[in-house]
Amino acid sequence: MANHLVQARVSEELKEEADMVFSSMGMTTSDAIRIFLQQTVNIGALPFRPISRTPNHQTVSARKETCTKAGKTYGNPHDLFNDLDI
Repeated sequence: MANHLVQARVSEELKEEADMVFSSMGMTTSDAIRIFLQQTVNIGALPFRPISRTPNHQTVSARKETCTKAGKTYGNPHDLFNDLDI
C-alpha cells in the first residue's frame, strides 16, 4: 500500500506545543495524526467532542451581569425555584 502525503498549515507555536505533548507520550506528530485518522474511520466521526475556549455571547453576558451585581438574586433556593416555576 502506497503512503500519501497529508499537509496542514498550523502556527509554529501550535506545532511546537503539540510536538512536546506527543513526544511526552513517545510518539511523533505524524504518529498522532495517523492515530487520529484511524480512529475517525473506526468511529465514523471525530474521536472527540470539539470544545471552544472562547465563551459564547450568553456566557459573556452572564459573567458581566454577575460582576456588576446587576442580576437578580435570591435569599434561598426555594425563592429561585418559585421564580422559575419549578
